[in-house]
Amino acid sequence: MRHAALTAIHLPDFGNPKTEPALSREIYAARLERLEKAMAAAGYDALVIYGDREHVANIAWSTGYDPRFEEAICVIVPGRKPTLFAGNEGYPYAECANGVFERVLWQPLSLMSQPRDKFRVLSDLLAEAGVKKGQRIGLAGWKGFESEDGVFDPQWFETPAYLVEALRAFGPVSNAALLFMDPSTGLRAINEVDQLACFEHAATLTSSAISRVINGTRPGMTEYESVSLMKLNGFPHSTHINMCAGPRARYGLPSPSMRVIEPGDPIVVGFGLMGALNCRAGFMVRDESELPPAIHDYVKKLVAPYFEAAVAWYETVGIGVTGGAIHDAVMSRLGDPFFGIGLNPGHLIHLDEWMHSPIRKGSTRKLASGMAIQCDIIPATGTDYFTSNIEDGIALLDDAGRRDFAVRYPEAWRRIEGRRAFMIETLGIRLKPEVLPFSNIAGWLPPFWLNPGMTMAMR
Repeated sequence: MRHAALTAIHLPDFGNPKTEPALSREIYAARLERLEKAMAAAGYDALVIYGDREHVANIAWSTGYDPRFEEAICVIVPGRKPTLFAGNEGYPYAECANGVFERVLWQPLSLMSQPRDKFRVLSDLLAEAGVKKGQRIGLAGWKGFESEDGVFDPQWFETPAYLVEALRAFGPVSNAALLFMDPSTGLRAINEVDQLACFEHAATLTSSAISRVINGTRPGMTEYESVSLMKLNGFPHSTHINMCAGPRARYGLPSPSMRVIEPGDPIVVGFGLMGALNCRAGFMVRDESELPPAIHDYVKKLVAPYFEAAVAWYETVGIGVTGGAIHDAVMSRLGDPFFGIGLNPGHLIHLDEWMHSPIRKGSTRKLASGMAIQCDIIPATGTDYFTSNIEDGIALLDDAGRRDFAVRYPEAWRRIEGRRAFMIETLGIRLKPEVLPFSNIAGWLPPFWLNPGMTMAMR
C-alpha cells in the first residue's frame, strides 16, 4: 500500500519565463459577445460592472482595465459599445487597456480633494451609456451573499450605495456577480488558452519566489530579509505577501516584519500575483530532533497524512469530476478534528486569488476543461504541531486544448511537461493527462526548511 514518506529529493529547475503572454483586442471582443449572450440568458437589458483596486477581476476580464488609485464603472448595453467611467487619473490610464469600450470622465471616482470641475450627474451619464427606464439591470461587484446551502441573494449588493440607488431610478436591479463567478457557468470559470498561459506565467514567478525563500531563509535573518529573496519584479499582486515566523505564524496571514527568525520557529510564506498564488509552511529546523519533544512526530502525525490528502486531491481532480468527490477524497484522510480543516479543499483562481469553488461537501458541480484551480488544503490544528501547507495551482485542458497550448506557448508547455514528469516519476503522484501543473514547486513539500532536500513523496 502506498504511503507518504520523507525522501531525499532534488527539486529540478523547470525554468522561468523568457517571454510574456498577453491578451489581444480580439479576445476582449469575443468576451463581449459571450457576455451579451449571458446577459440575454439571464434576462438583463443592461449590465453595470463595478471595480476597484482590490476587486479588479470582473471589470478587468471585461475590459482589460484594472483600476489603480480609483474605482471604475463599466456599462454594457447590447448593441452599443461599452462605456467605462473613470476618474482623473484612471481616464488617461485606460488608454493602456486592450478592451472594447468608450471612456467617460466621472470625477467622483477620483480621490478626495482632486478637481471636480467637470462633474456631471451620474444618472445622466448612465442614460447616455444606454441605460433606460424600465430596463432589467444587472449590477456586478466582486461577490454576493450565499447561504450555507449555496442559495444566492440577488438583492445583496457588494457595491457602493450611490450606484445601487442611481440604477434603481431606472428599473429593477439585481446582483449579477454570478454571471462572471458561478463556479460552473460563470464567464470567468472557463478560461481561454491565452488566459491560462498568462496564469502559468504568473504561477512560475510566484512559485520560484517561494522556492527561493525556503532555500535561502536562515535563522538570524529578519522576515523582511527573507522576503527580499523573492526578487520581486513589479508584476501586479493579487494579495499582500503573507510571511511570518514564530508566534504570529499560527495566524497565517500577517505581513513580514523586522522580527528576527529564530531556530525552531514555525514559519509560513504565501505570495500571490494576478492569476496565481503559492504558499508553504513548516519549521525552521533540520529534522524532527530539533523540534520540541512533544511534537517529534510532526511528520507522522500531521505532514504525512496531509501530503497523502494532497496527493488524493491531485489524483482525483479531472474533467468531469464532481467537486463533492474531491472534497470526499481529501476529508477521508483529514476529517479528524485535529487537522482543523475549515475551508473548501480547493477553489477556482483567476485575477482574484479566490473566485468561487465547486469543491464542497455534496457538490455535484463538475470540473471542466479551461478551469484554473488551486490545491488549497489548510490544516489549522491550533496546537504546537502548527500546520503544513502545499498550495499550488493547476489548469484542466482537454486533448484539443492541450494541443493548442503546446503549439502556441511552447516555452510554458515545456515547463508543464517537466513538472508533470517530476510529480509522476519522482513524487509518485498519478496525474490524469488533463491536469497541468502551473507551479515550479508543484507537489514539493519540505517540512524542515533548513533541510529542503528532504521532501514528502509517495512510496
